[in-house]
Amino acid sequence: MRVLVDLTIVPIGVGVSLSKYVAACERVLMDAGLEIYLHGNGTNVQGEWDQVFAAIKDCHQVVHEMGAPRIFTTILCGTRIDREESLSDKIRSVEEKLSGYST
Repeated sequence: MRVLVDLTIVPIGVGVSLSKYVAACERVLMDAGLEIYLHGNGTNVQGEWDQVFAAIKDCHQVVHEMGAPRIFTTILCGTRIDREESLSDKIRSVEEKLSGYST
């Protein structure tokens, strides 16, 4: 089953700069062959359920290996079986509805 996930992994106890941990997780997700979209508060991930959640586990492992004693993670996920839909499909649908909109 395909899943779309909005993932935010926050290492705790490592200071205020988190970009090296984010970069490490992005590498894990890319190495897993997942389609990802980094955004300001996390990463959108799409792929097969088992592959996505295995990669999230690997992200936790890597961040712990980097010295984070604790990790707080939020995962929003959605599945759909009536048709296949990608993250870019969802974005394009909203952008089409916004075309021509002005304030």
